[in-house]
Amino acid sequence: MKAGLEIHQQLATGKLFCDCPTDLTDTVSGSVVRRLRATGGENHLVDRAAAFQAARELAFRYEAGPSSCLVELDEEPPHPLNAEALDLALIVALLLDARPLDEVVVMRKIVVDGSNTAGFQRTALVAVDGQLTVGGKRVSIASVCLEEDAARKVGEVDHEVRYRLDRLGIPLIEIVTGPEITSGAEAREVAAEIGALLRATQRVRRGIGTIREDLNVSIPGGARVELKGIQELRLLPRYAESEEARQRTLLAVRDQLVARGARVPDRRRVDVTALIPGAGGGALSEIVRRGGTVRALALFGFAGLLRSPEGETERLGRELADYARAAGVRGLFHSDEVPLGPLDAAFAARVRSELALGEADAFVLVGARDGAVAERALELVRERAAMALEGIPHETRDPLPDGRSRYSRPLPGRDRMYPETDVPPVPVRPAHLERLRAGLPERPEVARARIARQHRLPEPIVRQLQQAGDLEAFEALAARGRSATGIARLLTQDLPAAAAGEAGTIELPLETLDAVLAAVEAGRFAKEGIPPVLAQLLQGAHDLPEAVSRAGLASAGAPADLDTLAESVVARNEAMVRERGAEAFSPLMGDLMREVRGRRDGKEVAAALRRALDRHRAPTGPAT
Repeated sequence: MKAGLEIHQQLATGKLFCDCPTDLTDTVSGSVVRRLRATGGENHLVDRAAAFQAARELAFRYEAGPSSCLVELDEEPPHPLNAEALDLALIVALLLDARPLDEVVVMRKIVVDGSNTAGFQRTALVAVDGQLTVGGKRVSIASVCLEEDAARKVGEVDHEVRYRLDRLGIPLIEIVTGPEITSGAEAREVAAEIGALLRATQRVRRGIGTIREDLNVSIPGGARVELKGIQELRLLPRYAESEEARQRTLLAVRDQLVARGARVPDRRRVDVTALIPGAGGGALSEIVRRGGTVRALALFGFAGLLRSPEGETERLGRELADYARAAGVRGLFHSDEVPLGPLDAAFAARVRSELALGEADAFVLVGARDGAVAERALELVRERAAMALEGIPHETRDPLPDGRSRYSRPLPGRDRMYPETDVPPVPVRPAHLERLRAGLPERPEVARARIARQHRLPEPIVRQLQQAGDLEAFEALAARGRSATGIARLLTQDLPAAAAGEAGTIELPLETLDAVLAAVEAGRFAKEGIPPVLAQLLQGAHDLPEAVSRAGLASAGAPADLDTLAESVVARNEAMVRERGAEAFSPLMGDLMREVRGRRDGKEVAAALRRALDRHRAPTGPAT
């Protein structure tokens, strides 16, 4: 497998071509509706991805917020390129040892999926030929770009898609690696290192959706496929492995189709609406009852190859269904699924008769209320089936929560690019680069080594802090005199545990975290009580005392009280103590820790339990 990454990171600056704020909002003050058309790029050719998107003939409703402006609505020319955002892109380029261009020229990239009111995204190449060393391996950086983020999709009904303008125009740095990555685990490691480098600038946005990864994957004999918009770093290996498996499965299917002499006719589809059961026929019957139509397509030599091979999760039938969905239908049925409910063997025989099929042939069914939509869906299915005879098509796919992906659109190319005539080129002077180079932030690998040495922490813990973007908080808390190990545990274990299941950000103010650590050091509660206290703070406790009270972590009393509690636990489990002896310590320790519920330190609890066990085993009368 070969893979490459495209990392997109939002910057904590103003918008790229206007002065609007970058905060997301749920307040809508008005909206406009647009329809977008695909146009030719600089070489006068229409990009196939743009043509595919335009053919869906969707309407796009753009919701404006209280601070939306005419630039966002594409009713006013863009303002000059945000100088702060450009400087930040140049700083990242220098950290990656990339070569900045002498002049930054803004281009228009045609995108007609509705994510931009203008029908194109503005993007600028900033630097090329960089490098990054990860795990002792050099990974090339093909380019560093600066571009505007898309509008935020908030809903879709029938043929109208709703977008919110608040995200449109937020600056993005795009970092593109070379195809040297050879595994999903390595892809995650490279993405994490690039993320650490971006956060080292301390000028990037944080939170869900502020950084996104596109993963490009290919295997020998396959094709480059882009998995677009992955937001969870931990899922990168799964997506890479799933795409590798998908391509291998489809190549094996291709070989079987070729061996059979399979073919896809240019025109071999018929209207089978009259054959669909009038009642109880599931989705197809519902379409017919609503006045829709069902079309069938013949696939010669495809019988048995539309379903999953034994032991595999990928199948060609799913690929065909994804293409049908791209035309606006919910999916399709195929002959390898029959019998399926009311679509029994007799029904399949009638369809086969209509299409003049033999035993080695297959068919697919597509239904839609609009005959033109059904026809377009079936044509896309026919095109995808023809691609199956050649191998793997170049395409863009959307990641799914289970680690698989779904077809989105053809892979775009150079035909979608042309110059932006409303934004003048920006020269990049050597003297300006030298000023930026003199103030570069500490590189991630240098920061890791320094902090591990200075605070005597294991390097993997420091790396974990860095990848989570918590080094700045760690050093700030350490400067206040807090224990390095306590801070590391709070940031890497306690806070994520407390926030499990919480929606949105898991951050708390630095002063709050400092107060929690101070309370533990003062003995107000044990370090085991930190997660429930943090959970209460995240759930709305006004201050630390209220969080401690809501967590049930009032003082456990004097040491004598702890000894009494330990004696009680031992007494309740006397039979276990007699039977297991010293081995009874671990289960009893669990019981005692549940009793104190984070009010006392684990070492104190263990010591009290050992004293209780010693007293229980000590002789109580004269020897006989």
